[in-house]
Amino acid sequence: MTTVRDGSAFKPLPLLHHGVGFWIVAVAFTAVMAYSTVPTPLYGLYEAADGFPSVDVTFVFAAYAVGVVAALYFAGHLSDVLGRRRMILIAVGVEAASAVVFALWPELPGLVVARFVNGVGVGLLTATATAHISELRSRARPDEDPANAVTVSGVANLGGLGLGPLIGGLFAEFLPAPLLLPHLVFLVVFVASAIALAMVPETATRPAEHRPYRPQRISVPPSTRATFVAAGAAAFSAFAVFGLFTSLAPTFLVVSLHETDRLVAGAVSFSVFAAACVAQVLFRRTPIDRQLRTVLVLLPTGLVLLAVGAVLTSLPLFALGGVVAGGGVGLLFRCALARAGSTSEPSTRGEVLAAVFLIAYAGLCVPVLLVGAALVVVPPVTVLVVFAALVLVAVLVSATRMLHLGR
Repeated sequence: MTTVRDGSAFKPLPLLHHGVGFWIVAVAFTAVMAYSTVPTPLYGLYEAADGFPSVDVTFVFAAYAVGVVAALYFAGHLSDVLGRRRMILIAVGVEAASAVVFALWPELPGLVVARFVNGVGVGLLTATATAHISELRSRARPDEDPANAVTVSGVANLGGLGLGPLIGGLFAEFLPAPLLLPHLVFLVVFVASAIALAMVPETATRPAEHRPYRPQRISVPPSTRATFVAAGAAAFSAFAVFGLFTSLAPTFLVVSLHETDRLVAGAVSFSVFAAACVAQVLFRRTPIDRQLRTVLVLLPTGLVLLAVGAVLTSLPLFALGGVVAGGGVGLLFRCALARAGSTSEPSTRGEVLAAVFLIAYAGLCVPVLLVGAALVVVPPVTVLVVFAALVLVAVLVSATRMLHLGR
């Protein structure tokens, strides 16, 4: 019987087939990303329980984003050296630690610590899981279109981000102890995931020579550098939109649209990510150029509807704008990963993907921090309209540039 090796803590467990491992990693990826957004509709409950103002949610979210960026910078690329499975197991273990902190320390300082740890786990996982899913599928089905694995990893990533607010909203509305129970449930999920992941085959080829440690760097050949820069800008723009719906949208719904139902807040955020996933599935066989042209229609339309809904205080328009923009963002991020992936060799795939996710999560962090600071002195509607306008410009420039370079 083949057993798990490479220093795993679960040596007696048998290795599974690559095809089974593909789905285990995809499910674990989904669970971790879902947990990262479960607190979105719960922030109001934390505010009421601990008595801190709504603007402090920005700092809680910032702690998460800092954790993601720090992990991506210092360790997001290490799966090329240490192995995919090992890094994913570490990431899931970090997420379990985050759940423990959430459960035991629900006050504001504890939220900051828990969200930072939560972000570290996500930063360790995203690029590694994306690369592992692709490699497992290629070994299980070598003749299959690689776009299918890209679609699955994209749906796991964005679908998990979308499921989180919906799950959090359901806990808040229908189950007892909403500030404790979801964390205990996900703790159990992470323990079960770790056991299953320990049986997933390794796919990374260890380097023949020892490489000295260094933080993340972007090593892209000069001939493809312009493509990588355009892809990075697109990833930044896409995650800036996601940042709005995973951090500030619930507060905006309460303050400006007077919608206090936590399930509604979770459903609005979920619909954005669900639209992103659906768009990725529907367009998975569509050429990248056509996907980018679709982005140039969907995202401007969605951002305009979002801004109009905010100005008119119309929840239906605001939600519709989020769905339309979400579809565009899903395609834009998929195109960014595909374009960036075309600049890498298999031996550096984890490193290049980590660089893209590092840029993307900077897009998740920086604009939201600026928006949070602006909300202290500027009305929410004005902030949201300006935010939508700036993101629209960034999307138009990055998507057009990728379209031009692909010709």
